[in-house]
Amino acid sequence: MRRIVLAALLCAVVGGTSAGTGGVDLDRYLRQEAFADIKISPGGEYVAATVPIEAGTALAIYRIADMKMVGTFRPPRNNHAHTFDWVSNERLLVGMAQKLGVLDRPAPTGELFGINANGKGGELLVGYRTAETGLGTNIKVKPAGMVAAFLTDELKDDDRNVLVAVTPFTDNAATQIERMDVSTGRRNAVARAPIAQAAFTTDARGEVRFAYGVGPDQKKKLYYRAGASSEWILLHDEALNPRNEAAIGFSADGRLAYLQVEQAEGPDVIVSWDPQSNERRTVLRDEIADPARIIHRPGTQVPVGALFMGTTPRTRFFDETSEDARLYRSLETALGAPVYITSSTRNGSTVLVESWSGRNPGDFYLYDTLGKRARHLISRSDWIDPAQSADVRAITLQARDGRPLHGFLTVPPGGAMRALPMVVVPHGGPIGVLDDGTYSTETQMLAAAGYAVLQVNFRGSAGYGRAHAQAARKQWGAAMQDDVTDATRWAIEQGIADRERICIYGASYGAYAALMGTVREPGLYRCAAGYVGIYDLPLMYARGDIQSDESGLIYLREWLGRPKDLVERSPVNLAAQVGVPVLLAAGREDQRAPVVHTERMEAALKQAGTPVQALYYKNEGHGLYNLANQRDYYGHLLAFLSRSLGGATAQVTAAGNAEKAP
Repeated sequence: MRRIVLAALLCAVVGGTSAGTGGVDLDRYLRQEAFADIKISPGGEYVAATVPIEAGTALAIYRIADMKMVGTFRPPRNNHAHTFDWVSNERLLVGMAQKLGVLDRPAPTGELFGINANGKGGELLVGYRTAETGLGTNIKVKPAGMVAAFLTDELKDDDRNVLVAVTPFTDNAATQIERMDVSTGRRNAVARAPIAQAAFTTDARGEVRFAYGVGPDQKKKLYYRAGASSEWILLHDEALNPRNEAAIGFSADGRLAYLQVEQAEGPDVIVSWDPQSNERRTVLRDEIADPARIIHRPGTQVPVGALFMGTTPRTRFFDETSEDARLYRSLETALGAPVYITSSTRNGSTVLVESWSGRNPGDFYLYDTLGKRARHLISRSDWIDPAQSADVRAITLQARDGRPLHGFLTVPPGGAMRALPMVVVPHGGPIGVLDDGTYSTETQMLAAAGYAVLQVNFRGSAGYGRAHAQAARKQWGAAMQDDVTDATRWAIEQGIADRERICIYGASYGAYAALMGTVREPGLYRCAAGYVGIYDLPLMYARGDIQSDESGLIYLREWLGRPKDLVERSPVNLAAQVGVPVLLAAGREDQRAPVVHTERMEAALKQAGTPVQALYYKNEGHGLYNLANQRDYYGHLLAFLSRSLGGATAQVTAAGNAEKAP
């Protein structure tokens, strides 16, 4: 196969899994991807990759010439090498994050580690942990104060220093930019932000020009300054104009700044702004989706275009006749799939290109921009044959109130797209999350069992503009649910789904939507399954990590509503209306959706006489880390769906440590 050495080398870091026989091979889908992210060094000698390990993420460094692993960094359990950047050809800066469950978003800790390409010279340069607490690694720890730090600019012309944004762990503390020595951790102040918890944008000279953050009023604000000796001016305030603006960079000559700007209707646009004349000009607008990733000129931080997701992936450029556009178009043609340049050498002579599809988790290529030659480097999941994967198709429909809805339909391989048993899978979040049509192991697993899988980006989903997101305010169990229903009925009307064989399943918010779907639409679904779900909305004000700070409480009040108004939209109080078999699963240590939600839902369903099976997993949080637990859960899920829809079950494997409700 064209997928070569590095995949095997990564297995030395993470270990492997074995496959059984008969039914759906769960290990094929539960086996972790070889890596999360990969970047080439500035000089082109190495690549570094973040590598999933049990309950964490490590960093591995490889010499490209012989693909020998020359250095590693393994954090302790539940810690993740979340971000990493090459600051020179021999030194990397690693940003840490923590997760309590696999569905939790990584929470950056504000710690920055420095490590050499050979794995030596590792030190905690800045962060809250001290030598007394220990990290369980061979990294030397420097007490650096109770602050959080994040890389702002690697200063490509300076191999010794970087710019970091540093914020003390105190209420409303202002962030400042500091120049940090990546070997010693020594820091010197450069600029102070006009707002707490700020992020910064620099120009090509490394001067801090924009500051972006959230004010005490919880509204986003963007500040600008002309240079190091200039005062900050408030360029945009969400409190005065309810459309967010954020800086994404500067033109090559530094004359223009580029901003991503929300619109009253439709997706975000990218505009150029001339600080001298105050002239604004729209340089990029997509009719459907927000920019998902900014495209930069290789070897620079100059924005030149964007990748758009949410429907069919596509790249667009400020200038479609530019060299940057021609490079992408040639790569897209050669690889026959969407592409994105993830990193490059400092001189732009070699770029690292990712290509992917709904059937393919992703392949990476090294491309010589001078010699016009490409070679395959690594695949995210070498054991996945895209030709045998289920087809993922972008869909568009209209909600009952006229709102356009976009999503994806995954069709079992080798079958006709007619009268299929179907699983409707609303995503979690729900705000700030979307289904983007990239490869999903869970979706592919369901398709392998014989089901069509329907995913719709209901209102509130990210990626389709401010108005689409804002339409979800206080719409849990209401218009958001109607969007899922409308998509389900669309699939029936199109002849895709067998109306007698449809179940609904989701995790987190998706679990809530699954149970509410059965309540709101009697007879539409034959069964429902909820994983680490929220079922008692008023309880969100009293339990869990969302309500633990003021910003979380503001979110609950503005997006969910008052507790007294949520009682009638809580599945736990509507169990008598569910009326179909239910599968529930939860982690005992879940902080986002505490296990009491599942316990109360199970009890309410039993009292209503509704068939319910509940699985509880010890030492698991918002999602399952342990592979045996994952096998156990998905084995039960496939068996549960099979009883209502008739699809395949899983291969028989050893059980996890779930507590089975009687």
